[in-house]
Amino acid sequence: MKIKNMGIRTIEARRFVKDFSQPMNIRIDHNSSVKLFSYIGNNEAQAEFEYVASYGAVGVIKFEGDFTIEGEDAEEIAERWQSKKNMPNNVASQIHTSLMHFCLPEAVMIARDLKLPPPIPMPQIRFDKESGKGKKRFGPEVA
Repeated sequence: MKIKNMGIRTIEARRFVKDFSQPMNIRIDHNSSVKLFSYIGNNEAQAEFEYVASYGAVGVIKFEGDFTIEGEDAEEIAERWQSKKNMPNNVASQIHTSLMHFCLPEAVMIARDLKLPPPIPMPQIRFDKESGKGKKRFGPEVA
């Protein structure tokens, strides 16, 4: 199965908090969902999606868009989605992984513009003199 022509149609982003002068813990929840899945012919199906990065009471970033799926089982998957509103786990995993890979970089840029924390975990860098099995290493270690 091949996912292609992924695009964003709608962007909604808001920051609800005016001042970040006080440190606060912010939980960022990600959610992606398929809203529509229909067969269009030639072993292709069209799907609409929604991605939301929720910052709780601090802000929200929301995308709506669509993509095309190409594969021999596209018609079967579309029929299953139409009747049961679900799809096989391997297909759902591939679709939602692709959505995250597509939407997260866009969300990072929008978060920067809104002065929200990036919706991805930032790497922690430690400078340890001793690391590993008694070996002394000098330099950054990314955790």
